Amino acid sequence: MSTVKVDFRGALGRFELNARFEVPARGVTAIFGPSGCGKTAVMRCIAGLNRLDGLCSVAGDVWQDEKHFRPVHQRPIGYVFQEANLFPHLSVRRNLMYGHPGETGTNAIGFDEVVALLGIGRLLDRSPHHLSGGERQRVAIGRALLSQPKLLLMDEPLSALDQMTKDEILPYLERLHAALELPIIYISHDIPEVQRLADQLVLMRNGAVLASGPLSKLQADLALPLALSRDAAVSLDATVLAQDAVDGMATLVVAGGHFLVPAEPLAAGTHRRLRVLADDVSLAVDAPSRSTIVNVLRVKILEIRSQSDHRVTALLGLGEDGQGARLLSRVTQRSWNELGLQTGLAVYAQVKGVALVRREDPVA
Repeated sequence: MSTVKVDFRGALGRFELNARFEVPARGVTAIFGPSGCGKTAVMRCIAGLNRLDGLCSVAGDVWQDEKHFRPVHQRPIGYVFQEANLFPHLSVRRNLMYGHPGETGTNAIGFDEVVALLGIGRLLDRSPHHLSGGERQRVAIGRALLSQPKLLLMDEPLSALDQMTKDEILPYLERLHAALELPIIYISHDIPEVQRLADQLVLMRNGAVLASGPLSKLQADLALPLALSRDAAVSLDATVLAQDAVDGMATLVVAGGHFLVPAEPLAAGTHRRLRVLADDVSLAVDAPSRSTIVNVLRVKILEIRSQSDHRVTALLGLGEDGQGARLLSRVTQRSWNELGLQTGLAVYAQVKGVALVRREDPVA
């Protein structure tokens, strides 16, 4: 599998960076962590805007190693910043075409394709002054794509937008993920955004990479801060099995079990992402009966971590043998003790809420 390899070490002023990871050269890789942890520094090093000793290669194309450093203008990247930074004196159409290389190969990203993906056809003859914040950012993304990059860098592209505008633009980002094979490095400090968009995750703190790998794996790792955070959740990539036309409930299958989720009509065989919060999963020793909770799954307790607030976070594996997809459950220490719960025990997980968070099929 072709990959993006990054290994940057050194000082940027007073800030020490120690960032090493390798992720697939496709899909969305989110770099996540608190403000000041080094996310943007890593992205600027990938772009060549900051120079540190190390390695950077994309799908076998070495941009930097111990002998060579390719300057920023020779790196085939598209860069989307927090602010759209459109040229005010150019129309949307001319902004989009700025930096377009002209002659392109057969696999080039086309103008009409970008316009359709981002829903900006009606904006082409407008001035940037007459665009909303979400529209400006979509044009900025289109301009980056039409530069024909091998890697798209997005540095908190939604952070300057209000929640309503974020909700407007997120489906367009999902479309990019679904339609293009272009690898995307995406910086965010907003975990719901990451859970919705990312395939891979690079977790950073204090200038260093704590862990990197598939999003769902890092979410379920009790040794990492995500699983013990207030909003701990797991993301599950599921396949639509069927939908009941009467009550609108869709059945989505994951390894080791299935979920019933209220949803708009979904075609069987399509793929969707679910998010399950740890606080929405309770445990029962005996099979519950006559309950409004429709998702009750057989699970095995794989690992636990006691927390300072007198609660226990448990890692669960779906299925009687626990070999299926992972869930997290957070319960009080008192309930844990009263039920006699322990690692290795097969129990029932009652899932109060399941969110459908990705609505576009990824590239096959």
